[in-house]
Amino acid sequence: MSGLNPDQYEAVNTLSGPLLVLAGAGTGKTRVITFRIAKLIKSGVPGERILGMTFTNKAANEMKERLGKMLGVSMGKSYPVKKKGKDEVDHTPTISTFHSLCVRILRRQIEPLGYPLKFAIYNRGDQEGLARNVLREINVSDKLLAPNQLLYWIGHWKCKSMSPAQAEVASETDAQHLAAIGYKRYQRQLKLMGAVDFDDLLLLTEKLFNEHESVRAAEAARFDHILVDEYQDTNTSQYRIVKALAEHRNLCVVGDDDQSIYGWRGAEVEHILSFNRDWPDAKVVRLEDNYRSTEAIIEVANTLIKFNKTRHDKVLRAARSGGEKPAILQFPNETVEAQETVHSIRKRLEQKGREPRDFAILFRTNEQPRIFETELRKAKLPYILVGGMSFFDRKEVKDLLSYLRLLGGSPDEVSVLRIINTPPRGIGKKSIETLLKHAIDHKVSLWDLVTGAEERPALNAKTLRGLEDLASQIEETLCQTGDDSLVDLSRNLIQNIRYRNEIDRIYSEPEERESRWAVVEQIVNALSEYEQTAAKPRLDDFLDKLLLGEQDANDEKEKQLKKNAIALMTMHSAKGLEFPEVYIVGLEEGILPHHRSLENDASIDEERRLCYVGVTRAEERLTLSMSLTRLKWGKPRDTKPSRFLYELTGKADHPNYQQPRGT
Repeated sequence: MSGLNPDQYEAVNTLSGPLLVLAGAGTGKTRVITFRIAKLIKSGVPGERILGMTFTNKAANEMKERLGKMLGVSMGKSYPVKKKGKDEVDHTPTISTFHSLCVRILRRQIEPLGYPLKFAIYNRGDQEGLARNVLREINVSDKLLAPNQLLYWIGHWKCKSMSPAQAEVASETDAQHLAAIGYKRYQRQLKLMGAVDFDDLLLLTEKLFNEHESVRAAEAARFDHILVDEYQDTNTSQYRIVKALAEHRNLCVVGDDDQSIYGWRGAEVEHILSFNRDWPDAKVVRLEDNYRSTEAIIEVANTLIKFNKTRHDKVLRAARSGGEKPAILQFPNETVEAQETVHSIRKRLEQKGREPRDFAILFRTNEQPRIFETELRKAKLPYILVGGMSFFDRKEVKDLLSYLRLLGGSPDEVSVLRIINTPPRGIGKKSIETLLKHAIDHKVSLWDLVTGAEERPALNAKTLRGLEDLASQIEETLCQTGDDSLVDLSRNLIQNIRYRNEIDRIYSEPEERESRWAVVEQIVNALSEYEQTAAKPRLDDFLDKLLLGEQDANDEKEKQLKKNAIALMTMHSAKGLEFPEVYIVGLEEGILPHHRSLENDASIDEERRLCYVGVTRAEERLTLSMSLTRLKWGKPRDTKPSRFLYELTGKADHPNYQQPRGT
C-alpha cells in the first residue's frame, strides 16, 4: 500500500457501499482495481464472493495476472469458480468480461426463456446465413434490404435493449419497418434452432432478470462485492445487469466520463454521470494525479476538456513537471502534412535516439492513413496500422485497382475475376466457372472472352448481357476520357460502373457508407498526386508503383507486427495506450470534429472527448497539425481549423485566430 497516493489509498480502502472512482487518464486505474480486490480478500471477504467486470478479454486477463501476482495464486484465464472436490471451491475472484459472465449465467438459467441450456452461439457468418433465409421468407429482395443491412438494424436495436415489438414502433423509414419485421422472424428462428447471437448474451440476461425474479436473486446472491471497470462504456443492457446484481450495494465502478468515446456503439456516458442519482449515498473518489504525461501536455488537455459542460468536475495534475510545449502546425495540404510528419519522426529517430515504437500518428477516420503509409514507405520506416487494415487491403481499393488495370491494358485474370460481377451484373458463379474453364482449355484470355474478342462458350442470355455491360462500361470510359487526365479517367470509371450505388446497396450504416466512399475518393486523390509529380504520367506506371509499394508494405508489416514500428491508428483504437511521442493529424472542422457531429452538442462533446483521449496518449511530446487545403475528388478545397485547436490554446473566444504556419 505504500506505493499508493492518498486518493488511490482512499479508493482501495473504501470496502463497503456504492463507490464511484473517477479515474482520469494515466492515473493508475487498473492498479487501484487490483489493489482493492486484494484488500477485500485480506480483509476477510472470500475471493469467490468478488466479481470484477471489464470489457475485453485482454483487460480481464491482465487484471487476473496482476491480481495473481499480488495474491501469490494462479488466476488462469478461465472462469475461476468451479468445484474441486465434494466441498472444496476455488477461492479466487471472478474476473470476467460482461459477455463471458452472461454466458455463464445463461448456461445455468436460460431455460425459463425457452432456450436449451446447451444453446449455440452464432458467429457473423451464421448470422448472415440466417438473415438471408429470413429475407427470403418474407419476400424482401436485396435491393430493398440486404442481409447485412438487416443485421445492422438488429444490432442497433439490441444495443439499445429494444425488442422486435419496440423496434417496430420506433421504425421511421420503410427499410426500418422491413428490418423490424425481419428482426421478429430472425429472433424466432434463432430460438427454434436453440441459438443466440453475441448481442443476445446481454439482452437475454437482462430479460431473464426482469421476468424471473428468483433467477435474478439467485445470481445476485453469488457475490458480495462487484467492481466494474470502464463504467463510462456501459450500454443499456450492461447498466441494467449491473444494477440487478448489486442488491448488496457493495458496488465499485471505475471510469472517466471524459474518455467516453463509444456512443456510436451504444455506450451511454449518462450512466457514469448519473451514478449519484442511482446511488444517492455513493462515495466519490477522484484520481487526478497523472503519471503518464508531462505538465505541458496535461495543461492543454485540461484546457480542452473544460469546454464540455456536462461532466464530473475534476482536473488532472501532472506528476511530471515541465516538459516541451505541444506544437501546433499548419501545412498547405495533406501531402505536405504527411511528408513533414514523417520527416520529423525520421529526424527524431536519428538525432534523439528514439525507437520507432516510441511514435504514434493518430487520426480520426480510417481513410486518413493512406498518405502517411505512402510517405513512411518512401522513408523506409517500419510501421503498423493498429486496429484496422492497410489502405491497400480494403475491398474498394482492390476493386477499383482491378478496374484500372483493365483500363491500363493489363487485364490479368485475378483482376477480371474480381470485378466481373462487381457490381452485380447477373453473372453467376457457374457461368464464371464455365468462362474460366474455356479460357484455360482454349488458351485464350479471360478478358477476351468477356469482350467477345474470342469465341465464348454457351452461356445464358442474362450472363451475356452482363458481359456486354462490363465491356461497354470499360469502352465508354476510355472513349469519354481520351487523352485527358488520369483523375478524369478514374472519375468517369467510378460513375460508369455505378460504384456509389454498389456501396449504398451493400452498407446500411451511414457512417460505413461514408467511410467506404471516402476510400474511393482517396484513390482519385492518389492519382492526382501521382499526376502532379510524374514527368510522363501513365496509368500502368502508377499501378506498378502501387503494386511494388503494396508488396513491400506487406512484407514489412509481417516483420514489424508487434515489434519495433511506428503506430498508425485512429484515436478510438489508441484508447488505453501511451507513447513517448504522438502526432495528431487532420485537426480540421469536418474531420475532428467529424462533420456528422456538427449540428449536435452531445456529438460535439463526444468528439472533444475523443480529441482529449488523443492528447493524453502522449507522454513527453505532442504535435497537433492540420492542412489549409485538402483534396476532394482530386481538387484542392480550403479547410477550417478545428475548433479544438482554438480551445486547447485558450483562443476559443477569437474565432479568427490563426497559429503561425508550420515549417
